[in-house]
Order: sequence, then structure tokens, then C-alpha cells
Amino acid sequence: MDFTFNSYAITLIFCGIITLLFSYHLFERKGEAVRLFSYMMLSNAIWSLAYGLELASPTLSQMRFFLNIEYLGISTLPVNWFLFCLQLSGKDYWYKKRLNLVLMFSVSIITILLVWTNNYHHLHYNSIKLDASDPFPRAIIEPGIWYRFFTVYFYLLLGLGTYLVFVTFRKADAIYRRQNYTIFLAALVPWMVNLAYLLGLRPLGNIDLTPFAFIVAVLLISMAIYRFQLFDILPVAREKVLDLIQDGYLVLDGKNRIIDYNEAFKTYFPADKKRKIIGMQIESLFPGQDKLLDFLKNHRCGKIELKLDTGKASFDLEANIMHLNESQLSNEATIIKLQDLTAIKEEALKSKLQTEELKKLNQLKDKIFSIIAHDLRGPLVNLSEVLKMLNTNMITIEEFKALSPKLSRDILYTTDLLENILHWSRSQLKGYGINKVEFDLRNMIINEVNYHLPSAAIKKINIIHDVFPGHLVYADMLMIQIVVRNILNNSIKFCHDACEINISAVYKANHMMLLTIEDNGRGMTKEALDMLFNGASVSTRGTMNEKGTGLGLVICKDFMERNNGQIEVTSELDKGTRFKLYLPISEN
Repeated sequence: MDFTFNSYAITLIFCGIITLLFSYHLFERKGEAVRLFSYMMLSNAIWSLAYGLELASPTLSQMRFFLNIEYLGISTLPVNWFLFCLQLSGKDYWYKKRLNLVLMFSVSIITILLVWTNNYHHLHYNSIKLDASDPFPRAIIEPGIWYRFFTVYFYLLLGLGTYLVFVTFRKADAIYRRQNYTIFLAALVPWMVNLAYLLGLRPLGNIDLTPFAFIVAVLLISMAIYRFQLFDILPVAREKVLDLIQDGYLVLDGKNRIIDYNEAFKTYFPADKKRKIIGMQIESLFPGQDKLLDFLKNHRCGKIELKLDTGKASFDLEANIMHLNESQLSNEATIIKLQDLTAIKEEALKSKLQTEELKKLNQLKDKIFSIIAHDLRGPLVNLSEVLKMLNTNMITIEEFKALSPKLSRDILYTTDLLENILHWSRSQLKGYGINKVEFDLRNMIINEVNYHLPSAAIKKINIIHDVFPGHLVYADMLMIQIVVRNILNNSIKFCHDACEINISAVYKANHMMLLTIEDNGRGMTKEALDMLFNGASVSTRGTMNEKGTGLGLVICKDFMERNNGQIEVTSELDKGTRFKLYLPISEN
């Protein structure tokens, strides 16, 4: 290729190289706005370099070649400018929708293709002629229909971008306003120069001064970058700030109508109301909130608590009400900040329940230590003293035989108590596992009945079990055995002579087996029944003065819950007690 360089061409090529280097320098910096601006500079650099080489070309075919390259920059420049302005004004969510981005760049791609194939359709240029009358040859272009369409598109994106930047910065601090003026002026210069060229106002003949104007624009924006710290100090869009805040905000006018709100506010309402919030009266969104309406009516500021029920969910909210008068704004307005206290209250309730549970466990622990110190130690000391007296001949064999039934009951009580304490203590250890197996309920009941027959025979109590073979349950067998043993112990303890204890089992819904242990003994009062499973009940003596601790049924409840079961008890004084155990059945 041959070139005849002139002052215009050299100026454009030099400025294009500088712009290209500056674009590369900015591209390496962090930030989406900086990167988009570097793309815009790259488009301008391509336009300037290619146009400079076009002005230095001596033939029309060479001019056409560089004109085709120019449109790589010309067609993408308005799009990159518009994307840069969207990012700068906080509207970047718009171009992050893929469809919008495709639509904008599709015009650029179509323009490039039409320019490159213009000889076949002449939609972009009607004709391109060589003008050799000036000191250096130049191309004279007669616009086509697509050329005019692209020009409108070019100015539309340029104007919209400039407007967005102006609106964003107009109420900003002083440093932002200086940035705004610089960017606004930078956009205005090429706009006016290109408009003058299209209207025929051409002081240099057919030379298009638009690339020179864009170089001026780049210099102005470069001054904003280094003088006013553009891209280092950027205003944050109001929508982004409010939508990132987790608390809900809404603004009311003087008639208590909603005129603005943020994204978090919509989470408190179902989808059908979200579309109608603007313009609604506040009492329509918060019905029955008399205290809120009183604050608004009397222009009072402060914090109040609201209970909002949307039908699908309920919220505990704290409303912070602030009134702005006409001296602060052009119109009277009210700002309400809504903080969701639902999770905080739930955590507080959970903490309270945990505290109460811990208190009960501490009471139970103190009770266990008391039992170990007194009830467990006492029978063992008595047995030791009696054996010592027998060995030293302080009592006779006949006297020892008379004492042996009482000693036997004390030892049986001590054994059961120690077993309960050991099992409960083991179950409270961290990492203690449950060994769930499938076992025959009838066999386990028979073993427990046989275990209790001696103590039942003393009171002539008849234990009747009606559990069919093949009733399988899926649970920790040892735990269920301890539960049944404790309940039978209590039944025998509070039964009179010749009472009956009935044991039965039936299948229930939801894969559960109902095991019922019922007696016609002494029964319990309602007060005793309410304290039965919390370890707070006072030990009650049996019908033959048998001792108890109240610890056994606490263990029963704990073990049933660990096995995904449930324990229920009903009792009536002097009529008896019925225990219902719901046990999971086999999963097969």
C-alpha cells in the first residue's frame, strides 16, 4: 500500500496511537466502569487510526479498505458509550440482561456487514467517489438509507447516555458535579461536531472532524480521571444503596400514600400486592395498626412495634417513623424504616426455652446427687450395719430373718435406682448412640412381667398381658425395656392388694404400635400428673410404704423421645393410671 501522509492524517494517527495505549492502560485497572471506558477508547482509537490512514491513501480502493476498518470503531463507539453511562449512573442491571445487550450490538454487527458488502446493495452508501481537487485526495460519500438509520441510532445512544450521567450527578457533591460537567462537555463536543458535518457545515471541506472531536472528548475525560479522580470516587446509585439494605424503607406523601420503597420492603407482602404498592394508602397495607396511624396523624416520630400477618407468613416488625417538613423538602413526606424482628424474637424465645431446659437439667442433676447422697447410701449403710451386728452376734439369726424382707426391698429399690441413674447418665453423654433393632414386643413384655412377679406376689397383684406374638417394633430394645420396667415398678408400687395390671398392644396409624399399661391402683392427682415428667415432683411412698424418687419417669420420657416415640399418661385418684407408649414399628 502507498501512503501520502498529511498533517490531518498524522494528527489522527498519532492521537489514535495515544488513545490505544491509554485504552490498554485503563483496561488493566479494576472496576467495571473503567473497563467499559477503555472499550469506548478502543473504538475511538480504531476509528482515528483507520481514518488517518484513509486520509493518507492515494486511491479509492485503498480508501474503501480503511473505511471498512473504521466502522469497527464507529459502529461500536455509541454502544460502548451508552454502556459506560449505564454503569456510571448505577443502571448496569439493564445491560446485564443478555437480550438487551444482544439487541444493541446487533445493530453494530449489521452495520459492519452492510458497510463491507455495500457494493452489492448500496444500503449504507449510495456511492463513494474520489475527490482529487484538494491538496490530497479524499473520498466523497453519498449516504444511503441504513446510513441515516445508524446516524439516528448513534445520536440516540449518545443522548440517552449523556442524560443518564447528568441526572445521576446533578444533585451530587461538588467533586461529582465537576466530574459531571467534564463528562457532559466531553459528550457534547463530538455530538455537535458530527451534527455540523451532517448538516453540511464543513470548514475543512469533506474532512470529517468527528474523530478529532472524540479525541478532544477523550482528553476531557482523561482530565476528569486524573484531576477529579473519576473512577476512584464514584457516586453510588440510590437504588443500589436502598436495595442492598436488608431493612425495608418506604416513603409516604402528605396524604399517607406510598410514593417510594426499596426492594426489601416487598418481602413482607405477597405477589398480588407487590404490583400495587405505589399509590396505596398506608392503612391498606397495614390494616388494624392503630398506633402507626396515630403516629402518622399526629406527626410523631419514634419507634413502634407492628405485627404483620399476610396470610402466608407473619412478621414482627419495628417501625422507625421520621417526618420531613417543607423546610427540608419541597413537599411534606414521611420515611418509615421497617426492621424485621421475627428472627430476633424467635432466637430470644429459643434461648429462653434452652435456659429453662438447662435449669430443669440442673435441678435434676442436684436431685440425682441428693439421691446418691441419701437414698442410695442409706439402704447400703443399713445392710452393712445389720451384717456387722450379725457377725458380732449382736442380733440372732431369727432377728435377722425378721429384718430380711425389709432389707430385700431396700436392696431391690437400690438396684433399680442405681440402674436408672446409670442408664440416664449414660444417655446424657455427648456422642451416646441409639442401637435401634427390630424385636418382638411380646417376648420383651414376658421377660419384664417375670422379673416383677416376686414383688407383685407380695401384694397379690395379678399382671395380665395381652400382646400377640409377631408384634415387631423398631427401637433401642434396652431403652424400651427400661421404660416398661419403670412403669411396671410404679404400677406395683401404687397398687393395693389384689389389684390388676393389664398390658396390651395394638397397631395404630402412621407406623406406630400402641403399648398400654393400665392399673386400678391409687392413681394420681392432677397436680402430681402435671409434674410427672419434669423431675420436679416430690417422691411419694407406695401403698406398702415403698420409696420412690420420681426419676424413673423422666428417663422414660427421654428414652421414648430418643426412639421417635411418645409417652402419654392419664390418671384419676383412687381409680388407677393408664400409660400409653407409642413405639415405631418395623420399617420393612
